[in-house]
Amino acid sequence: MLGYLIRRILAAVPVMGVVALFVFLLLRLTPGDPAAIIAGDTATPEQIDRIRISLGLNEPLYLQFFTWIGRLLHGDLGVSLISNVPVLKLIGQRVEPTICIALSTIILSILIAVPLGVVAAWKHGTWIDRFVMGLSVIGFSVPVFVIGYVLVQIFAIDLQWLPVQGFRPIHRGIVPFIERITLPTLTLSFIYVALIARMTRAAMLDVLGEDYVRTARAKGITERSVLLRHALRNAAVPVITVIGTGFALLISGVVVTESVFNLPGIGRLTVDAVLARDYPVIQAMILLTSAIYVGVNLLIDLAYTLLDPRIRY
Repeated sequence: MLGYLIRRILAAVPVMGVVALFVFLLLRLTPGDPAAIIAGDTATPEQIDRIRISLGLNEPLYLQFFTWIGRLLHGDLGVSLISNVPVLKLIGQRVEPTICIALSTIILSILIAVPLGVVAAWKHGTWIDRFVMGLSVIGFSVPVFVIGYVLVQIFAIDLQWLPVQGFRPIHRGIVPFIERITLPTLTLSFIYVALIARMTRAAMLDVLGEDYVRTARAKGITERSVLLRHALRNAAVPVITVIGTGFALLISGVVVTESVFNLPGIGRLTVDAVLARDYPVIQAMILLTSAIYVGVNLLIDLAYTLLDPRIRY
């Protein structure tokens, strides 16, 4: 296991290198000039040239790339071209809301979707199965922002139970923290409950037809034990894959939800950086997203060995 872990970590190094090169070239070869954005509409060409020189944008691409890589190896993600704040500090200021919402969404989705998927597979072909699958179709079909606005209308405007927008760190009070992440969590949970429930149902249906499940039932083992101890554990591998991938997507892709609820997360930070062509922030966010995907995939592979003893690395 340790050797496999070391090999996977070493294999991630060239992957991140390719991602870094691709991001660097993609940003610089697309139209747009951050120096012109910083200078403003009324700036003269001479002023724009001075800004380009001060930012090092006038240097050859290969020199800009190696300078950036050298800073990365020393833990320096650069400084924002727009706000003149270190990128690492910007990410630190924005990462808490995104992580909190991602964790709460995944936990809530698992608690709801896995039992729904198990029950739908157990009652395959009945009205319960059709009802769960109907909810899954609705969860996939309705856009996230529509769900968010509906929840805001019901719980924030009509009932006035929850605040409409904003984020309160957990150290400033548990109750205000929960109040402000409830609506974003419910909004994002719709699609992930649908996804995990459908995957759980499909995996359980495959397992419930196996010989060892019929043998367990023939021995008089309770249906609850058959479903949870025998079937669910062996069906957990594809479910864990979906959960891990979903968590990575949540960390990197909650832009719409953060916009609806005015949350200062890394999704909005990325959008603002793209609109302003803030190279250091965009590069850092894409590298961070890639690192999260690599890390999550590694954790998923390691979790396989805990869920299925037949899998060994």
